[in-house]
Amino acid sequence: MSSVSTHVLDTALGRPAQGVPVRLSRITDEAVVLGTGTTDADGRVTDFEGGLEAGTYQLWFDIAAYATATGQSIFFPEVTVTFTITDERHHHVPLLLSPFAYSTYRGS
Repeated sequence: MSSVSTHVLDTALGRPAQGVPVRLSRITDEAVVLGTGTTDADGRVTDFEGGLEAGTYQLWFDIAAYATATGQSIFFPEVTVTFTITDERHHHVPLLLSPFAYSTYRGS
């Protein structure tokens, strides 16, 4: 069984993005929400439930809520990252934000 965590960094402000609402879903015929959280002071959500089987999953980030809280104007109000788990290890999915772009990758 696998697990998932995420880390959101605000590259425009040069600091972790605290207070970003995040939702983890499993994607089958429909999206099934498995957990929700909010990034901590270090920009992390580490408490999504483990025990994830092989399959397709999605992390949804509420960037609009974060932008409002930090007084920023951000082009993308939300970000979804869809990924596939094929093995039984931990999957870390970081998100790097800037006002007009974002990037992600598979971390460890």
